[in-house]
Amino acid sequence: MRHEHAIVHHRAIDFWSARAAVLVVICLQLLVINNLSFGPRWLAPAIEAALLVPLSIATAWTQMATQKAVDHEHWYAIGRFRVFIRRTALVMTGVISIMNCGSLILLVRALLEGHAGAGTTLLVDALNIWVTNVIVFALWFWSTDRGGPPTCGLVKRAHADFLFPQMTLPDREIRDWLPGFVDYVFLAFTNATAFSPTDTLPLTQRAKLLMMAEAMISLLTIALVAARAVNILA
Repeated sequence: MRHEHAIVHHRAIDFWSARAAVLVVICLQLLVINNLSFGPRWLAPAIEAALLVPLSIATAWTQMATQKAVDHEHWYAIGRFRVFIRRTALVMTGVISIMNCGSLILLVRALLEGHAGAGTTLLVDALNIWVTNVIVFALWFWSTDRGGPPTCGLVKRAHADFLFPQMTLPDREIRDWLPGFVDYVFLAFTNATAFSPTDTLPLTQRAKLLMMAEAMISLLTIALVAARAVNILA
């Protein structure tokens, strides 16, 4: 039973990288120049921070508990905390997604109505939305692949949502290879720039829908908003 949850401790960098990514999103939301938020500018960052704090505390507790757990009850508590962490993370990711899509809609609306501000500020906000889009879908990919972090290391490759290049190699040394958060960030980045899979392929309908949604948002941001900003600057 120990090895099933000890991965939380051994792959701690992935969990804290995801928490840091959310912190980056909060900072980006506060740096939006134009009025592109639902309600007050601080509302979305406040909601996300309110979810991030207990999520980080639960993650820290779980990682420390894996070092001290000695019986079934301890591991059962750790398992329940992992499920709580995943559910809270999914809610937080959903909030970020809604807020970022809302910002894009408001920006496009401002463009169509001719109230988008100067070309430079439009470029900055478009870049802000695009970077947030990459981060939020990296979180989605990481949180859903093989059931997310709570089942990391427990689900067979046949049930994976994504096929990474390492998973196709016959070498025994990488047979137990597992993708980390950085791998999902790279996947989200390449999908947002190429608008299609590159080295990593989606295997499930859920993964394909997520990649389609990210590519659509990225395409709308780059093709419509950024192009309009360049025309303004020209």
